[in-house]
Amino acid sequence: MFVARALLMAVAFLCATAALAADTPGETRGTVLEPSSANLALTWSLAHVVLPAALVGGRRWEGHAEDAPDVIGIAPLVIVMHGSSGVAPAVKEFQAWLADELGVASVAPDSLAIPDRLTYASPVDVAIYERVHALRLAELENALKASRDWSWVDRLRIVLAGTSEGAVAVGRYAGKDVAARLIYSWSCEDNYFVTAPRLGIGPKEPVLNAISARDPYFSAANPWNKDRAVTGSCAAALKDDAKAEVMVIDADVHTILNRPEVRERSARFLRGVLEP
Repeated sequence: MFVARALLMAVAFLCATAALAADTPGETRGTVLEPSSANLALTWSLAHVVLPAALVGGRRWEGHAEDAPDVIGIAPLVIVMHGSSGVAPAVKEFQAWLADELGVASVAPDSLAIPDRLTYASPVDVAIYERVHALRLAELENALKASRDWSWVDRLRIVLAGTSEGAVAVGRYAGKDVAARLIYSWSCEDNYFVTAPRLGIGPKEPVLNAISARDPYFSAANPWNKDRAVTGSCAAALKDDAKAEVMVIDADVHTILNRPEVRERSARFLRGVLEP
């Protein structure tokens, strides 16, 4: 039984590796990537909001930004930029954890709320990725602007968090008006996914980067990165930032923001940043 299971796992691994190594290009669906005012408004109005119980005087509240209830008082906010799968269950689980464990509100703009929004199965031309990144950055900037209409948001305690595709926008944002950044499952370096990292992080910004040692997309294990000097984390990019932390976990999975060890490190980081 053990031998058979090991053989099946080996075959599955070889098949996955062969698929990654294939020269055939990926696919795209949809055509729209324009950061028009109408499109950005949709990503915000249909953003997924989670408010902790303490802010709403009862149980945790979840819903769209356009339906968010009034909140009394002042509180921090985490803006969560989802990956290419949209506001997936992992993103909502992360937001619920922020509310229940840390008492922190969050909002996740929904890029896939845009009608006919282009989606992809990698690998595609890097020019397409860069158009996606431009849209995601515009969504982030719009979310920062729109969140100012919520009178309860403490503007000195706004944190940016992003996973995978969303982490690129978090890393590239050049504003100096956020308290910290969480960069999950992206390595802040030149790889198949970007023409260049183009980070907007300041030299003394609190940043936490968490990524798998053998991330299937952004580590050297991915043959799409074979012609690049990929190290697989943001360590080199953030080496001069005394407030930056890098966590490389011994894993080969991509989505890690809800793993227990990552949650523990994230909680410690956020508590240090958000304590009044």
